Amino acid sequence: MPLKRIERPDLGLVWYEFDRPGLRNGLLTRLGGTSQGPFAGLNLGSTVGDSLAAVASNHARVFAAFGLRRSDVVSPHQVHGRRVAAVSADDGGTVIAETDALITAQPGLALLLRFADCTPVLLYDPVRHVAGLAHAGWRGVVAGVVPEAVHALTTQFGTAPADLWAGIGPTIGHDHYAVGADVVDAVRATLPPHSSVASRVGEEWHLDLPEAVSAQLRMVGVTTIERSGFCTACRTEEWYSHRAEGGNTGRFGVVAVLG
Repeated sequence: MPLKRIERPDLGLVWYEFDRPGLRNGLLTRLGGTSQGPFAGLNLGSTVGDSLAAVASNHARVFAAFGLRRSDVVSPHQVHGRRVAAVSADDGGTVIAETDALITAQPGLALLLRFADCTPVLLYDPVRHVAGLAHAGWRGVVAGVVPEAVHALTTQFGTAPADLWAGIGPTIGHDHYAVGADVVDAVRATLPPHSSVASRVGEEWHLDLPEAVSAQLRMVGVTTIERSGFCTACRTEEWYSHRAEGGNTGRFGVVAVLG
């Protein structure tokens, strides 16, 4: 099903959402916001060199768009690892240290993560009414953050993986993601033999990051997987791309809130 494009002219924001009853979600673009220069637009990253005042203003716009207070939102400090944190209302307004996935059973608590090529992975169990949001670049794939998030939902909340829906947000596409053979080998080592996640393009290896994430989801029993189909490097007018913009860019946000 095509994603819905949402525009808020009053705030200058544009985002996309998966049609998933029970889970409010937003794949925020870089459009709108107050950041300038290479961060132009709705940069939500506070560690990339942007003005902290602009980042704070951008967050305020996001909160207004989703009807949230700062105390309704929890974020992690993302480090390309595998740590998953289960969060509740008590965690609202905080940043969870060294974490790359959040899970919750708390309606109204917004999970907010930031991206610029790595894969956003939304998880929703409509039976247990619990949700998760993970950040998976190639290092996160190798570390196993996505299977770990599914495992955490299972152990913390009793989720059956077969009940899960997974949504893959905007991420760098295969054509733009040249990597070394060592990266390809490390990713392949986490997947079943002969998984089709990389190919040679001329003298380079190119990694299919969304397919690697999808393969890991399937390995742990998740079969309902929906992809946004957006390549961050192809569409820098809408998304920040660390690779396409030479590492000097912002971070767009993804929001997930249990209804």
